[in-house]
Amino acid sequence: KNYYGGNWASFSFSGLLSWIKEKQQKPEVSDECEDWRKLILENEEVIFLNNSDKTIEHVEDFCFGNEDSAEDVEEAGALSKLPLFGTSGAEGAAQESEEETIPMENTLPEKTAGSDPASATEGNETEITSESGSSHNAASGESASHVGKTEAAPSESSAQEPKKITYSQIVREGRRFNIDLVSKLLYSRGLLIDLLIKSNVSRYAEFKNATRVLAFQEGKVEQVPCSRADVFNSRQLTMVEKRLLMKFLTFCLEYEQHPDEYQDYESRTFAQFLGTQKLTPSLQHFILHSIAMVSEADCSTLDGLQATRKFLQCLGRYGNTPFLFPLYGQGEIPQCFCRMCAVFGGIYCLRHSVQCLVVDKESGRCKAVLDHFGQRISANYFVVEDSFLSESTCKNVCYRQISRAILITDQSILKTDSEQQVSILRMPPVDRGQPAICVIELCSSTMTCMKDTYLVHLTCPSTKTAREDLQPVVQKLFNLNTETEKEIEEVDKPRVLWAVYFNMRDSSGINRSSYDRLPSNVYVCSGPDSALGNDGAVRQAETIFQEMFPTEEFCPPPPNPEDTVYDEEELASEDSGLNNAPEAKPEPSPEEGSSEGGATVEPEHSEG
Repeated sequence: KNYYGGNWASFSFSGLLSWIKEKQQKPEVSDECEDWRKLILENEEVIFLNNSDKTIEHVEDFCFGNEDSAEDVEEAGALSKLPLFGTSGAEGAAQESEEETIPMENTLPEKTAGSDPASATEGNETEITSESGSSHNAASGESASHVGKTEAAPSESSAQEPKKITYSQIVREGRRFNIDLVSKLLYSRGLLIDLLIKSNVSRYAEFKNATRVLAFQEGKVEQVPCSRADVFNSRQLTMVEKRLLMKFLTFCLEYEQHPDEYQDYESRTFAQFLGTQKLTPSLQHFILHSIAMVSEADCSTLDGLQATRKFLQCLGRYGNTPFLFPLYGQGEIPQCFCRMCAVFGGIYCLRHSVQCLVVDKESGRCKAVLDHFGQRISANYFVVEDSFLSESTCKNVCYRQISRAILITDQSILKTDSEQQVSILRMPPVDRGQPAICVIELCSSTMTCMKDTYLVHLTCPSTKTAREDLQPVVQKLFNLNTETEKEIEEVDKPRVLWAVYFNMRDSSGINRSSYDRLPSNVYVCSGPDSALGNDGAVRQAETIFQEMFPTEEFCPPPPNPEDTVYDEEELASEDSGLNNAPEAKPEPSPEEGSSEGGATVEPEHSEG
């Protein structure tokens, strides 16, 4: 591939347009090395690999923005001079912005790690900490961000009417966008955050707190109270509802200590159990769709209680919600691991395809791979992403699909005084038998979109094509009408400026035995799944590593650079420039950063 991360990648707007064009074209089959078969010995056989990615289908993109002339768009594209692939969001922002960056300071320390829903903090600037060591900024030696300059408040008229954004403006500001192919958030006490802290990969990334959890009820979007402070400050709940909600959430945190409360409902759904808890329909809706975030139809009572407890336990570690989002997009995470790998001698080769696996007939083990130059590369173990395996290898595999939509809009789905909001909304199924849809809305301070726009991701397990699955929800939440005279019910909805729909293969959860003729030392890792978090990917990575190296620690803390001893060959390779990892990202520019900006992942304070 020409970029890091596979289906976990992030693109600038121009890069995404190139990706869309590539996926809409039929792949060309070519054999760049005609004589590579001569390199196979008599006691060897080959397992062919795919040279084209077939994990993306039904790609459809639409422009709803103000009409631009072809000359305007062409001129904007020429001015932007955007690379197609291979540039990280951080690098693109560094090249694009010439303003001075503002030092980051004054992070809020983590609150006591409570399982109490009352432990949430106000605001969304944080330090991510573990339970040993002193707190510091691993990237810069300072605490996380605070911008020392504030902008004047917008006028009443400008607050009411969003600025008109044209397609040529989006193209011209294309470097401001870092658009993820897969949309996820990080649970503040999830496996990925723990791994980032333990391995010290966190030094290469910054995060922004998700500021709001939303719900869609009775045709409108509203904010869900999560913490105790939110609950008792809420104007949408009566005093009785507040007490009922707090009582139930407290029970969920310690439900295992009270089995008599739920054991009669273990064989029934979580929705049925909620109906017995004296909760109003509104509270049941909040808990089911916005806190537990589980299916109403088939989630068991125990699974629902566990999901609710996980949500509550993640509250208060870094902010008012359980979630974090990496600045510059989810695609920064694989690049961060590439940077750490490069520090210790790993090499990541872009634009370097592999033709086949070379297997020894006697032992059945894979000996090497042949690249598109006909070069043989030998190794003891081979880790292959599922999309590289050929149809003959995967003939017995049954794949699921993920429906994805990415929208660029002109305003938030729930307007508040602050425009810099990161929101998550779980839309209930439109029809019976349909999946719920996860909506994540990102503001410009996440470094994923240009100023005065929002980037909206929609995700659900597929039942049809992505547009058929997701467009009904898009029409409920957004205005697709490009006419000047809007209908009354469309006036307050955000306007979609541009959209793309596509289906992505979900290869998670596939048993190794489903693959045909797979050598014992070849390990298959899946692409992204449809879950909100990253726990599945972390568990799979650890499982594969332990199978290869059962006596080694998975992603151990790196040694102190001062204690590292290099031999002459390592020093010579460093001098020759064999370090092709992405560059470290810069701090946000004053225009894009805000006082609600990034959090750094660092070792935690030890209490006492």
